[in-house]
Amino acid sequence: MQFCANKLDKKDFFGKSDPFLVFYRSNEDGSFTICHKTEVVKNTLNPVWQAFKIPVRALCNGDFDRTIKVEVYDWDRDGSHDYIGEFSTSYRELSRGQSQFNVYEVINAKKKGKKKKYVNSGTVTLLSFLVETEVSFLDYIKGGTQINFTVAIDFTASNGNPAQPTSLHYMNPYQLNAYGMALKAVGEIIQDYDSDKMFPALGFGAKLPPDGRVCHEFALNGNPQNPYCHGIDGVMEAYYRSLKSVQLYGPTNFAPVINHVARYAASIKDGSQYFILLIITDGVISDMAQTKEAIVNASKLPMSIIIVGVGPAEFDAMVELDGDEVRVSSRGRYAERDIVQFVPFRDYIDRTGNHVLSMARLAKDVLAEIPDQFLLYMRSRGFKPFPAPPPYTPTGHLLQTQI
Repeated sequence: MQFCANKLDKKDFFGKSDPFLVFYRSNEDGSFTICHKTEVVKNTLNPVWQAFKIPVRALCNGDFDRTIKVEVYDWDRDGSHDYIGEFSTSYRELSRGQSQFNVYEVINAKKKGKKKKYVNSGTVTLLSFLVETEVSFLDYIKGGTQINFTVAIDFTASNGNPAQPTSLHYMNPYQLNAYGMALKAVGEIIQDYDSDKMFPALGFGAKLPPDGRVCHEFALNGNPQNPYCHGIDGVMEAYYRSLKSVQLYGPTNFAPVINHVARYAASIKDGSQYFILLIITDGVISDMAQTKEAIVNASKLPMSIIIVGVGPAEFDAMVELDGDEVRVSSRGRYAERDIVQFVPFRDYIDRTGNHVLSMARLAKDVLAEIPDQFLLYMRSRGFKPFPAPPPYTPTGHLLQTQI
């Protein structure tokens, strides 16, 4: 919305007025709550305020006929702003847009009571009114946008020998290790958004049989042509199987698995698919420059990266990759949007041993940024959600209700 005013009352002794508007939503009990203030326009009785955006629910709680009260003030440096007058309107009235209906007389009741010839304290005019429908992450999912979930697991030697109980990869027959817990916590939620439940699962930083070459993007199921596992349980199975056959090695390189997923994401140009890469790692990254470059390139693509850090290492580099504080950059180029979410697994280990709660908290924090990252990508490319198909209704005999 945008407003201007004409011939407002002069309030300042030496100048004109410094007017601003305050919008109030009316509540069920008749009280009013401030929902917006415009900026102050200095030294004028005919101000034009900047256009502003406000959610409909903040303005009128979705009730189009509810009163919206607008007060006009003259700004004072000491905070004792002078009241010029007020008017009221409603969403329904404003939605008519610029017209004679949306020119409002600003009335000061005190002045009106005192002065017989009082007409008004100026007028406020609506210059423009536009409604945008905000679409949600779920609108895209309902419209058929596919979420593709890929897992990448750190098989570097710093994790410790999987045969030893001190190892982060220790295969305890009675309880999941940290990798298994992180994988299950995040994967079991994401798999509900992935219609085919087939997940590529990769490993990095290990020596592979038979020739012992070091690989930074190998298929956990041993099939590079088809690295897909069925469901999170299938990923867990492939993870345990590969632990028995590969040799933990190093270094800790992220760029190959990021670029692996980016190659697929780059081929989708119509907003029909979005890729999420979950990297579970114990630590200190070896290819920081290449990883930053991979992230900057991937920030233009329909993809997000989740990094879960397991074990006691210092994760300073991961915090840097999670561009919350400072946007990730590489060779002077900045990431188009923040696509990395990092969480240290140790913050979620419940002291009481109640892993169910701690895993729910982990999943919630890990996935918190995904919908916004997804929406930012879709909006920046102008991709609207496809219309949702009509709900499925089984055809059959109509039941006749007998009265």
